[in-house]
Amino acid sequence: MRIVILGSGRGSNCQALLEAHKNSNLGKADIIAVISDVRNSGILKVADMFGVSSFCFGPYKTNHVNDLTMLVREESYWISSIRNLKPDLIVLAGFMKILSNTFINSFDSKIINLHPSLLPSFRGANAIQQAWDAGVKITGCTIHWVNAQVDSGKIIAQEAVQITKDDTLEILTRRIHDTEHKLLTSVVAELSYSF
Repeated sequence: MRIVILGSGRGSNCQALLEAHKNSNLGKADIIAVISDVRNSGILKVADMFGVSSFCFGPYKTNHVNDLTMLVREESYWISSIRNLKPDLIVLAGFMKILSNTFINSFDSKIINLHPSLLPSFRGANAIQQAWDAGVKITGCTIHWVNAQVDSGKIIAQEAVQITKDDTLEILTRRIHDTEHKLLTSVVAELSYSF
C-alpha cells in the first residue's frame, strides 16, 4: 500500500509511522512521500531523517481567497502532484487545512485523518483545549475517513485517554499524542492488508 503523508507541523505522528515502517511494524504499507504546506516544518525534517521523499507545495488555500483562479491553480497543483505519486492512501497527520470536496473526490475518498478527541465531540481546531475547558473526564483520539464535513467522516478507530487530577493541559496533550502515535500506526498497518 503506497502512502502519502500530509502535515503542517512538528511531524511526531509522521515519525511514529516512519519508525514503525523502519522496524517492519507497518504491515504492507510503504511510505512514499511526505508533503507539507509549511516551508521548514518539522514534518519535512522528519522525512529527511528517514530518507523519505519530502516536498513543500506552499500554501493550500480553500477559504477566504478572493482570486478564484489562484485557488484553482494552487489546488490543482496539489492534486496533480499527489496523483503522480499514485498513492493508495493519504494520511493527514497534523495537516492544518480543510480539504475541498474536489480534493477529496480526486482520491476516491482514500484519505484518513487523525483527530485529538473522541469524535463526534470537540471537532475542529484546538480539540484538546476544548476538552480541557469543558472539564470532561475522558477524551482521546480518533482516526476517521475524510469527507466533506470537518471531522465527520466514518470512524475507523478510537482510543480513550482518561483525564486525571494530576493532569495539566501540557501533560494531557503529551499523553494524547503518545496515544495517537500507537493508534495511527496500528490502523495504517491494519488498512495495509486490505489493499
